[in-house]
This record gives sequence, structure tokens and C-alpha cells, in this order.
Amino acid sequence: MSDVVSKVLIFLPGSLGDTVVALPALRLIARRFPQAERRILTHSPVSGKAVAMSDLLAGAGLVQDYFHFSPRAAGQGRLHQYWTLTREIRTWGPQVMVYLHEQRGLVIAVRDWLLFRMMGITRMIGIPLTPRLQELRHNEHTGLYESRTEYLARSLATLGTLDTGDPGSWDLALTAAETAKAEQVLVPVAPAAGLIVMSIGTKVEVNDWGDVNWRALITQLDRELTGCALVAIGAQVEHQRSQLLLDGWNGPRLNLCGALQVRESAALLRRANVFMGHDSGPMHLAAAVGTRCVVIFSARNLPGRWFPFGAGHQVLYHKTDCAGCLLSVCMDQGKKCIYGITPTEVTAAVLAAIAPKTAKAP
Repeated sequence: MSDVVSKVLIFLPGSLGDTVVALPALRLIARRFPQAERRILTHSPVSGKAVAMSDLLAGAGLVQDYFHFSPRAAGQGRLHQYWTLTREIRTWGPQVMVYLHEQRGLVIAVRDWLLFRMMGITRMIGIPLTPRLQELRHNEHTGLYESRTEYLARSLATLGTLDTGDPGSWDLALTAAETAKAEQVLVPVAPAAGLIVMSIGTKVEVNDWGDVNWRALITQLDRELTGCALVAIGAQVEHQRSQLLLDGWNGPRLNLCGALQVRESAALLRRANVFMGHDSGPMHLAAAVGTRCVVIFSARNLPGRWFPFGAGHQVLYHKTDCAGCLLSVCMDQGKKCIYGITPTEVTAAVLAAIAPKTAKAP
């Protein structure tokens, strides 16, 4: 089939994290349709999500272009958007659509199928129209649900084997210039016995552990570690908040929030001994480049669904009776899931993850 397919549409709305966990799927699509022009249908180009996606994939050779839509459009604006998008995609003429969106129930899956049929697409792969693809699989031995990456491997099985354990499946093809930029910005904290990178950002409020906890964690780690550099990354809006936390670190420290592009951040994360942060795009980026992660999770999502992929990570997750609520803001339970995680727990996890040579001698 790859011999006759010249254009492939990939449906992937989402943030940086959604894009990172879909990297092996995007590589599978590129291998299956190597001669095809591949375009992603995603969020509006003015949104931070779309910018992060295009920045991440630039130069990776996985897609060539994008179609955009605004999920917040309503009323006549939404109808006009659907009509315009349908006309544009029909004119482009993709033979195949690959569905990389999350499962959102059968009704929405049928709606999406009808929309893509209106766009003239007859071959659709991965759209969750069956009970098998609507299922959230659970491992009784580990207590974890399958990750998004594992789910995508299952939903795209007709395209071939998606080897999530192969580092090449996560390769961002970082350039020498991007690596050099990471080396350059780290000069002020070199040489250091170790490098800890942190990111306190998160796209939903319920996943935020809070400054009181972060401040206590940094104080505890500062007592336990010597010669380590602490570097903050993230968006510009997180710069001031990160700086207030960094001020509690007595060793080398550096605030790079807003200073790096996504791929430059990936190059920097590749240098780190450990990443610590929330459930966020930078967490997934760190895991993709093989850096150990210590991450503080709310129970908003079921355990395992959005954990960093790979071995060696330390995930702090307290499963409460309200786990899987999918709330963006916790109104009734006081964020008891994430606030139940103590700085002492996270300190122990960081010390277990970081190289032993960075710990202070007893």
C-alpha cells in the first residue's frame, strides 16, 4: 500500500507531552509511508501547543506540514472552520488518515470518522470505533494502566511493529547547533559534580505541587548534595516563580525559563543526571532523551497512563479514592492526591536516581 499512498494526514491535537509520547508512532508512520507527504492536523498555529509541536518536530523528518483548527471555536465560527478545513483537506487529497488522538468515547470517535469521510478520506487507521480500541487496559500485577505510547502501538498494529523500547524510536535527530547551544548555556554552572534539571510548569492546575513543597524539597536536597548544579527550564511565564525557588539553592544554579527552544531543552536534558518536575511536557522530553525522571503526579489520570516512558524513573503517585477524575481544578478534595506527597518522599527519590558520587559523604 505504501507504493500508492502519496499523502497521509495525521490527527494529533495536543501539547508537547502528547507529541513526545507519539514520537515512536510518528516514526512508524514515516517508515510505513516513506515517500508520502505527511501532514499533521492539530491546534491553531497561534496556540502554545502548536508552537511546541512544530518546534519539537522541526528537523526530525517526520512531517512536512500542518493543518490547524481551534477547538474553542463555537457556533457559526465552528461551522465555518469545519467547512474551510474540510475544503482544504479535500483539495490536498490524502489517501490515508492516521488517528493519534486519545480515546474520548465511541460517540466522538464516530463523529470524527464522519468528519474525515466528509474530507474524502476512506482509509482510516487507529480511530477507536471498536471496544478493543476504546478499552483502557490494566495490568493487575503492576497496578498500572497501559501508557499512551503502548496504546498507540496497539492501535497502529496494522502498520507494523512499534518498538517502544528502541532508543531510535525516540530519536529527535538533534543537530550539532542545538547540542552546542545546550553546552553554551551550561557554562556558568560548570564544572559541577552533577546536574539536576527541574521544571515546575504544568498545563493543568491540579498537577501543581505548590511552592511550599518545592521550597522544602530544594532545602532538603541542598543539605544532602554538594557540588551539584540546579537548572530550571520552562516557559518565560515560569521564570520569576522558578527564580524564587532557585534562591534557596546554595550551589551553582541557573534559570533558563524562556531562554531555550524545545529542541535545545532536549539537548540540555540529555546532559542531566536527573530531571524533577510535574506531569508535563518537559518530563516526557527528559524521558525521551534517556534522562532519569523524578516526577510528582496528581491522581487526575489513572496510574501509568502518562507516566514517563522507560525504566529507572521514580514516579510519586498516591492513588486516592477519586483517582482518574480528569479534573483540571480540584474543588472538593483539596488536591489530597498530590498534596499527600511529601518533600521527604521526593528527596529520597532524587537521591536514589542521581549518581552516588554527587551525594555528600557521611
